[in-house]
Amino acid sequence: MEILLNGRATAVPNRLRDTVLLDFIRDFVGLTGTKFGCGIGLCGACTVHIDGTAVRSCQVFVSETVGRQVTTIEGLAGTAASGALHPVQQAWIEESVPQCGYCQAGQIMAAAALLRDNPTPSDAEIRAEMSGNICRCGTYTRIRRAIARVAREGQDADRG
Repeated sequence: MEILLNGRATAVPNRLRDTVLLDFIRDFVGLTGTKFGCGIGLCGACTVHIDGTAVRSCQVFVSETVGRQVTTIEGLAGTAASGALHPVQQAWIEESVPQCGYCQAGQIMAAAALLRDNPTPSDAEIRAEMSGNICRCGTYTRIRRAIARVAREGQDADRG
């Protein structure tokens, strides 16, 4: 069995097919950007994209991702040889969003999916869409400001 992880075919041993995607990504593939937060799909720290949709990876089994594209924070920018960041990642830096940083991968993945689906969200739409991602440090104002920056600058948030 194989899954497409960050654009690459990744073999999944049969014994791991019923493993939670989050655990497979972190413990077996070694991509540690996706974080464990609550384990019940409420905090958003484990958010990844499956076929472009933001999904809580703690709530999905690896076997459910066969034939689908799974993108983690490590793959969000794509495979650009230039090392360029995804526009949301760049805005995160420019707006000094992270504090402790623990939730940031999930926040960025949720924001990228939001902007792909709605390139010009209102502040109310940003608040509503991002309300499922918890930031223990309370950087919500900076998160919203970074998302609004990408929307305002009309950057291509459809990478990933």
